[in-house]
Amino acid sequence: MTTFPDLDYVHKQQTQELNLRADDYSLLTDLYQLTMAACYTGEGIEQRWASFELSVRRLPENFGYLIAMGLAQALEYLAKLRFSPSQIAALQATEIFAGVSDRFWSLLAEGKFTGDVWAVPEGTAVFANQPLIRVEAPLWQAQLVETYLLNTINYQTLIATKAARLRDIAGESATLLEFGTRRAFSPQASLWAARAALAGGLDSTSNVLAALQLGQKPSGTMAHALVMALSAIEGTEEQAFSAFHRYFPGAPLLIDTYDTIAAAEGLAAKVNSGEMQLTGVRLDSGDLVTLSEQVRSLLPRVPIFASGDLDEYEIARLKAAGAEIDGYGLGTRLVTGSPVNGVYKLVEIDGIPVMKQSSGKVTYPGRKQIFRSLTGGKVKADRLGLLGESSWEEQPLLQLVVQQGQPVQPLETLETIRQRTAASVASLPEQTRRLDRPVAVEVEISEGLRVLTEETKKRRRASGLPQATAKDAK
Repeated sequence: MTTFPDLDYVHKQQTQELNLRADDYSLLTDLYQLTMAACYTGEGIEQRWASFELSVRRLPENFGYLIAMGLAQALEYLAKLRFSPSQIAALQATEIFAGVSDRFWSLLAEGKFTGDVWAVPEGTAVFANQPLIRVEAPLWQAQLVETYLLNTINYQTLIATKAARLRDIAGESATLLEFGTRRAFSPQASLWAARAALAGGLDSTSNVLAALQLGQKPSGTMAHALVMALSAIEGTEEQAFSAFHRYFPGAPLLIDTYDTIAAAEGLAAKVNSGEMQLTGVRLDSGDLVTLSEQVRSLLPRVPIFASGDLDEYEIARLKAAGAEIDGYGLGTRLVTGSPVNGVYKLVEIDGIPVMKQSSGKVTYPGRKQIFRSLTGGKVKADRLGLLGESSWEEQPLLQLVVQQGQPVQPLETLETIRQRTAASVASLPEQTRRLDRPVAVEVEISEGLRVLTEETKKRRRASGLPQATAKDAK
């Protein structure tokens, strides 16, 4: 057996930090991706050309659409996918792979991603059973990348969609701030959440690292702790505000630590006398409708921000009740919630269309394209067809972004993606955008795809293998 005696990677990884580096991308996968790759290699089929498509079987509850997101990080992962000698040694040290052929270790040592990638541009509205990404590559490569692609596409698509819904409900003039770092599922997830939220329509993030890496300016105010600490030491809440403004003149102030109205009255006296400039106040608790109205009467020209477990439903309620709120801080309910349950399935191997027919999880065979029809700038219908089909009147959504392992398009700016998100949402029918019982755009199945599906089923029946029932195929 080929061995790699350098066990330095094993020793270094015996830590509780569990931090992710780009060098670790190859091992950030489920074990069965590696065991399947080893099996393919042993059977001599690891280089057969395979196509996998990533799609969502069903939309989250009360979602009428999804906003595709996470492609940039997916492509970065594919570009950097390598196995170092020490990583291979770590795998060998587990003894899980004791029975695999030497060719598997050579494959990992020399391997990198050499395939093609088709993808829906980030910021595009999509629906159930539509491929967001298709990976076409040697079988072992296309299989291995499943876990990481699902991780970034599923999570960022969820956050971008929620951000788009928030923007749609709040309106273009409202300021929307992402405050979710402390509630995100991990430090890595907080960075992806910030990116997806900005691309989905929010104005800025409080996550300093994410903002700076994305070329943005971070936003934020203060916590109650500052007001309580300075009030206790310096004497009053008013003195706490003054102390903060000595270092951050005019910065927004959090005014609900003690008595919201009393704080607003004190600030109003200073603003009206010209003693203080104030760019905003934030309310984080209480009856936001009543409090915002009272604060507006005292500080008529000062923007009012609200926070505290807000989401698109609460913003809709506040607006309907006449709340005087100019902006919202979004955290917990933005970066958590019902997952986007994307799946990554084989659709073609060695030129042979394949489909999954297990109960409730039937897939369509073959490499596919999404064709979108627009009428008056609005989405009329989508057609799911085969890659080779063409139409003069429909817009194909999947684009070639990587060819033979090399990118064929430059990475898009965050602003470009944000503009596409806004345009995508604006193009959807009102019934698809609504929060209560939305109706997704109808996705038709092309005649070519219908025929291929039936032919694939017939071929399977001819093989003598069990078939899905009619109920399963729905």
